[in-house]
Amino acid sequence: MYKKLKQKFHRMTSNNIGIDLGTANTLVYMQGRGVVINEPSVVAVNQKTGRVVAVGSQAKAMLGRTPGHIIAVRPLVDGVISDFEITEEMLSYLIKKAEGLSKKMLGPKVVVGVPYGVTNVERRAVRDAAKNAGAREVHIVEEPMSAAIGIRLPVREATGSMIIDIGGGTTDIAVISLGGIVRAKNLKIAGDKLNTDIISYIRNEFKILIGEKTAEDMKIAIASVLPCTPTLETTIRGRDLVTGLPREVIITDSDIREAIGASMNTLLDAVKEVLETTPPEILADVMRNGIYLAGGGALIRGLPEALSDYVGIPVYVAEDPLTAVARGAGIILEELEKFEDMLIQNEHELPVTR
Repeated sequence: MYKKLKQKFHRMTSNNIGIDLGTANTLVYMQGRGVVINEPSVVAVNQKTGRVVAVGSQAKAMLGRTPGHIIAVRPLVDGVISDFEITEEMLSYLIKKAEGLSKKMLGPKVVVGVPYGVTNVERRAVRDAAKNAGAREVHIVEEPMSAAIGIRLPVREATGSMIIDIGGGTTDIAVISLGGIVRAKNLKIAGDKLNTDIISYIRNEFKILIGEKTAEDMKIAIASVLPCTPTLETTIRGRDLVTGLPREVIITDSDIREAIGASMNTLLDAVKEVLETTPPEILADVMRNGIYLAGGGALIRGLPEALSDYVGIPVYVAEDPLTAVARGAGIILEELEKFEDMLIQNEHELPVTR
């Protein structure tokens, strides 16, 4: 009888949730069910009433299309919280949506991924936002570690693994061994920066003004680090800066390659810099095991080949790279005792409130 009650209580309280709190998209992993929510990190707010109008996909559809009193806000910038209240609203919406799928009684245990190198204050903001959104217990894990766990790299073994997580706001380059990050670097060169590069290039070369969504769609459709055969092209529409009237032009992959070239070179140099400071024994492991790419940026055509040629190490794209961090958070939840030392270490780095 006691055993049955204990199992029933466990079912009612095991609505544990892993969250990849990204600049572009927020993914929610539910224990036992996998990734159940993948929504853009966008919230639409009515400025007249201060109320949230829409969250996620509905809010993203409003970007650049709202009347004056409604604004579509991205509450995370460069992977960290820039608007605490809006982030809290977004997390509350996502947690409630996930809880609606599970019908549990108590608030969930939550593991949240944050970029490498965020400050104690920024970690505290994530923790507080999740707590205020209804989480019973919050654990913080760094995204490159979570992504490595998500793609089943041997992070706890005495062997070196290297992962590059290219997200929307930041890129994390990390070398991992024995459950810790040996060398790492956080860059602001990521998906949003590439979008900005494309917008600037189209404005300067074609004298056409385009929006962020158009730049994102163009990047997904034809962006390539190496020349493509046959040539990729797409038609874009925007405002002519000379006449002020609508105009459309055809853009090719070589245009996008030129637009994002400087940012890609910075990324390659950063990978080289991390490798240069990696201990030789771990570097030997990385050369043998290869480098793994995760995050949306891993899907840019030709990037693995270009990076492999540059550093002389095999480069692989992780299976389903977009969900790697969320899956890692889920694995940590399901094996919490196994990863407890890692999470406790993260929590001890937070300031103690007195």
